[in-house]
Amino acid sequence: KLFIDLSKATGTGVTDGLRVDTRGNLYETGPGGVWIVSPEGKHLGTIRAPETSTNIGFGDADKKTLYIAARTGIYRIRVNTPGI
Repeated sequence: KLFIDLSKATGTGVTDGLRVDTRGNLYETGPGGVWIVSPEGKHLGTIRAPETSTNIGFGDADKKTLYIAARTGIYRIRVNTPGI
């Protein structure tokens, strides 16, 4: 069963890095930034990065900082739900 279709998404980048938060939401690098997808496959939003994102990871003691690896830098953003 297809979980989410990104074939019509706009922006640069392809699906590569994947992480999950404590609510079961999937964070994935994809076209235009980091896509956040519900456990049901609904696109909840996209975190835009200044350049193409390649991988991601949750960090800090509370796991509420999302680190985004890109072509020339590493970016971070605070999120509401801790990662696993």
